Amino acid sequence: MLQTQQGAAVLVSKLLKTPPLKALTLFKSSIEQGFHQTHQSFSIILDGLLSSNSISVAQSLILQLVSGKITSPHFTVPSLLHHLTHTHFLNSTPLYEIVINAHLQSQLIEEGLVFFNEMIDKGLVPSSNTFNSILSSVIKNGSFEKAWLIFEESMGKEFLDMYSFGIVIKGCCEFGDLNGAFEALAKLKQMGWQPNVVIYTTIIDGCFKYGDAGRAKELFSTMSVEGIIPNQYTYSVLLNGFFRQGLKTDGFELYEKMKLDGVFPDIYTYNSLINVYCSDGEVSKAFELFDEMRHNGVVYNVVTYNTLIRGLCQEKRVLEAEKLVDQMKLAGLHPNLITYNTLIDGCCSAGKLEKGLTLFNQIKSYGLTPTSITYNTLIAGFSRAGNLSKVVDFVREMEERGIFPSKVTYTILIDAFARSNDMEKALEVFSRMHKAGLTVDLCTYGALIHGWCSQGNVKEASKLFLSMSECHLQPNDVIYNTMIFGYCKESSSYRALKLLKEMVENGMIPNGASYCLTIEVLCGDGKWKEAEVLVSGMIKFGLKPSVSSRDLIQKAKNVTT
Repeated sequence: MLQTQQGAAVLVSKLLKTPPLKALTLFKSSIEQGFHQTHQSFSIILDGLLSSNSISVAQSLILQLVSGKITSPHFTVPSLLHHLTHTHFLNSTPLYEIVINAHLQSQLIEEGLVFFNEMIDKGLVPSSNTFNSILSSVIKNGSFEKAWLIFEESMGKEFLDMYSFGIVIKGCCEFGDLNGAFEALAKLKQMGWQPNVVIYTTIIDGCFKYGDAGRAKELFSTMSVEGIIPNQYTYSVLLNGFFRQGLKTDGFELYEKMKLDGVFPDIYTYNSLINVYCSDGEVSKAFELFDEMRHNGVVYNVVTYNTLIRGLCQEKRVLEAEKLVDQMKLAGLHPNLITYNTLIDGCCSAGKLEKGLTLFNQIKSYGLTPTSITYNTLIAGFSRAGNLSKVVDFVREMEERGIFPSKVTYTILIDAFARSNDMEKALEVFSRMHKAGLTVDLCTYGALIHGWCSQGNVKEASKLFLSMSECHLQPNDVIYNTMIFGYCKESSSYRALKLLKEMVENGMIPNGASYCLTIEVLCGDGKWKEAEVLVSGMIKFGLKPSVSSRDLIQKAKNVTT
């Protein structure tokens, strides 16, 4: 329907005489009939809705306009919004707020900020909700510095509230500005406000995230002094933080304090504790907590079972792990890919490869998709068993499924071929790894160096050892000890001793075998004095020299005196 001036006037007249919600129905109906709205018709309908406090309906209308669902040849979105915000009877806080929120919902953050600044310049006061939406949106958009500037410029304003501080403090912690979080906390206190448990917990979490357990402890103590009672989440954050940083004593002491304070552990706390016990090989204690959970009415989840299954598999208690999976199913929980990957790893580590294969086939029959972790676990298991033909089959199937071999896959393959004395194949895989653009790491070098040394080809091993610096890699103690073993095998006491000294200079402790083998070749060369120095070094590092090493030194002395 073509719009005429007369038609526009009739619509405006009707809108003015009709109650707001009925006017809205008329307004929408006119759009459906092809009527093009004008500045005036839009102004009338919005004024009616705002006057009747139908804020959400008005905001929905502006959102449709901003998102392009309402269009007209008589205005552009910017021209209409300019008209609305500069019309005297519409120039109000509610209008600006719905315009700002509509832009934020449409991810038009910068445009929302323009209207926010315009609102402030006019002396209009936004609600705390609108201001906080601005802060949250700017931070989520990745512009934390801009959010901080808005926050600082708003200090002392009436729309700034505790939630505003919480948003900024959380932003500081997410963007790695821990000092900023403490600065915001100080500003909050300067205003005479008392930080709540959420704000303290957020900063404590940030402290642990960036490795500052000391300040996390201080904040927890401050909470106690200020009479702020930690909640369940506070304790969970502290426990997880302590355990992640290896502060197990602090973690378990806090767990006891938590119970004394009458705060009952939740599923996350229990899972965290069970994980620590399983990682430390104390599976029986983990199961004690498992029983405690049932006694306290805390419902297990998949993570609880997976953690215990991992603990059992690490102790090669695969049958018990399988029974736990059955128990898991009876509890109405569905084992996931992590469950099966863990079980397969347990079977492979225990040498039960056929069982591992059965589980692998179950994964596919249950509609789960094996990942690189699944394949790498099987490849490693069959590699250890020397079944390289099956290993090759897994790699082929992996690639057919569109799963590209990872750095871990290549390293497992290199190690498998090296241990089977097929260095040609190992080097071929090494070359493919380079072509795939994957970064070689210490494990990869270690596997190749071990392969060459085991074959007595220390010359090739030495070339690889020296080439590590080109990849900006520093040999670790395993690689040093492997090279020392290689040099000792070819009776090169000078090179073995040189590497031993280099290890110590680089802050590493050679293992007992490296010391004993080097002492043996030194004595064979009549260098008993250097051998005695090594014995002193062993004792210094808490290693006990063998009787045979002392006997060799004595024999070397007798020969040369």
